[in-house]
Amino acid sequence: MRRLRQWAPAIVWAAVIWLFSTQAFTAEATAGFLLPLLRKLFPQTSLETLLFLHFLIRKSGHFVEYFIFGLLVLRAIRGQRHGWALRWGLAALVIAAAYAALDEFHQSFVPGRTASPWDSLLDTTGALAAQSLAWLYALRGSQREARAMADPPR
Repeated sequence: MRRLRQWAPAIVWAAVIWLFSTQAFTAEATAGFLLPLLRKLFPQTSLETLLFLHFLIRKSGHFVEYFIFGLLVLRAIRGQRHGWALRWGLAALVIAAAYAALDEFHQSFVPGRTASPWDSLLDTTGALAAQSLAWLYALRGSQREARAMADPPR
């Protein structure tokens, strides 16, 4: 039961990613609400620029989705242990990359969606950035701990 609790956030987030890969989130569908919003925010901007901003928002979504997923998978793999270990980070990265590839394969069957290896690479880059940040955070924590041990309070 504890393992399920550790994995539940990553599983739920994977379901959210799967939902974002449906027809409800095609470029045309997101343009229907994002372009009017961008037009309100930037009324003097050309349609070409608004379309480019829409594209950037959609691609940023890939990175952010998998950044979060990478952290949640790392959390599940790590379990009750603290810090960061290379094997945990690599395992989380491999799982995220595999899920990104599976998600793109899924999109190849969804009307209005296309599968793109570039999107899968972008997803994996988000997961890699998450592992890098987690490693830096753990490194900083261990350095703080080492300083505290070297200079105990008086």
